[in-house]
Amino acid sequence: MEKVSDTGDPSTAATPAAANLFQPRRAAVLVCLFHDAAGELRVLLTKRASSLSTHSGEVALPGGKAEEGDADDAATALREAKEEIGLDPTLVTVVSSLEHFLSKHLLVVVPVVGILSDIQAFKPVLDVDEVDDIFDVPLEMFLKDERRRSEEREWMGQAFTLHHFDYEKGDKTYVIWGLTAGILIHAASVVYQRPPDFAERRVQFNLPKCSKEPSPMP
Repeated sequence: MEKVSDTGDPSTAATPAAANLFQPRRAAVLVCLFHDAAGELRVLLTKRASSLSTHSGEVALPGGKAEEGDADDAATALREAKEEIGLDPTLVTVVSSLEHFLSKHLLVVVPVVGILSDIQAFKPVLDVDEVDDIFDVPLEMFLKDERRRSEEREWMGQAFTLHHFDYEKGDKTYVIWGLTAGILIHAASVVYQRPPDFAERRVQFNLPKCSKEPSPMP
């Protein structure tokens, strides 16, 4: 399976010209949310294996490219999470698919939001060929400016802001950036029903339809 990890900025959906230029490959990532003991909403993340040939050591959401046997985007995301971190799909309630993102390699990525109601029932089993580490962070962090750095970039003629979030846990420091950061900013905005405290400034592209329309968050 192939992981979804990309330094390109995510985009949103659709001109007919885009559909004529390419037939995009599709992938899905799982934005797996749970409440900790204090009631804070957190999201599961992985650190890619350092042995991988591409994007080694980068932080990513569980997920990857769609396979022929996947019924839909949720099935892709749940299958990949099971393979990568041993997350039993029966523990996750899928509640929504968010708007699609486009990686710099023209891969259409569908974020699938799922709720893990019993975090204690999740016993991680990492695929060491793909994942070095698993950790979790507060979802609301991606709406705040405190742990954020940014740089200005340009892609396909459009200027955008590349966001980096630094998170420390024990003696480890994780940097969440690029496509993963973009997806989490948007997911947090939807869940908390407010914009981030900073200018998001995404690349805007129109994407050909490649899956069902995203459903609204309950």
